[in-house]
Amino acid sequence: MAKKKSKLKLAQEEAQAAVNRTNAKIKELGEMTSSLYSELTGIQESFDAIRNVPSEKKIQYEELKRIRLNWKQQAEKIEKDYKGAVAKNAGAGVAGAGLGAAVAVMGPTVAMGVATTFGVASTGTAISALSGAAATNAALAWLGGGAIAAGGGGMAAGEAFLALAGPVGWVIAGVTLLASGILMWKSLNDKKHLEEVFTLISKRDVTSYELAIVELNERIVRIDDECNKLHDANSEIQTFGLDYSQMSEEQQYALGAYVNLMSSSTQLLVNPILGLQPKYTEDDYGLFASQETDEMKIKWYADHKLLILSLANFLYKIELNERDKKLLWKALRNNKKALKSLGISKREFGKEIMDAVINALNLKYQSNE
Repeated sequence: MAKKKSKLKLAQEEAQAAVNRTNAKIKELGEMTSSLYSELTGIQESFDAIRNVPSEKKIQYEELKRIRLNWKQQAEKIEKDYKGAVAKNAGAGVAGAGLGAAVAVMGPTVAMGVATTFGVASTGTAISALSGAAATNAALAWLGGGAIAAGGGGMAAGEAFLALAGPVGWVIAGVTLLASGILMWKSLNDKKHLEEVFTLISKRDVTSYELAIVELNERIVRIDDECNKLHDANSEIQTFGLDYSQMSEEQQYALGAYVNLMSSSTQLLVNPILGLQPKYTEDDYGLFASQETDEMKIKWYADHKLLILSLANFLYKIELNERDKKLLWKALRNNKKALKSLGISKREFGKEIMDAVINALNLKYQSNE
């Protein structure tokens, strides 16, 4: 007779299923953004072939080209780094389990979907609570899901929890990692209490993913519509000739409208899926840290910035009493894998860290009221 699953186990399975559905939508988004990129490239080439275009119009669509190329480079970097992470984890013998939540093989279109999911600023840097390499780690963590819990050290070893401050949250890796330590608890009451907290976290994240799927579906429909408009616009441009000064006023006006179409379409490539962005951001942390006047405390906050960001995302909108807070602190402090991923020693992980995280979250809640 099969053993009855706990509420936590069921919640984790529900979260895993939500992640899988979201990943499938990200893959579909990638296929659509690939088509959109091709259509934008085609209409850009038509514009590039036209002579005597006024400089202000040319500057506008050249800037759009730059933004699109930055986005493409970010997608290519995500694909390259993902494949490198798979190879690295395979060498450690954990790739199969560690990448269980991932799209099995990330090709160019999947990477494009991930790039759009996170969003890319005009500078080419992913918009996230993090930037640069850490943003890529967040993308890899999203696709890798349970890599930390599987023993692979996450996608970036000691930076695994840093990555999880991004859109992936702690839904699979974090909760699984910490929940694995619950079995060692001697007090059945404490164990049950912790399971309740982790169950709430998983259910919160399921709701976030379901909302994100709605947003992903809306983006996919909009991109499909824009692709059709761009295709028709490009066909019409072919009939205008190659000299702007020889075009009719109506044709020149149409070209201006098509530049605006290119602009709105480009935003569909680079704007992030808001439902998958971090709930607690660097801006939130900056506001929190700026409230402190004590020099030693300011330095302490700076030293623990990434840790505070990670834990704040983990505990966002989860109500904790003093007992909950103490139990979570103990669960983290006594979990060697968690400490390693957090990049902190057991001795360094004092109660003041949990206090700082709760205070940081309370400030955000107040500022949102």
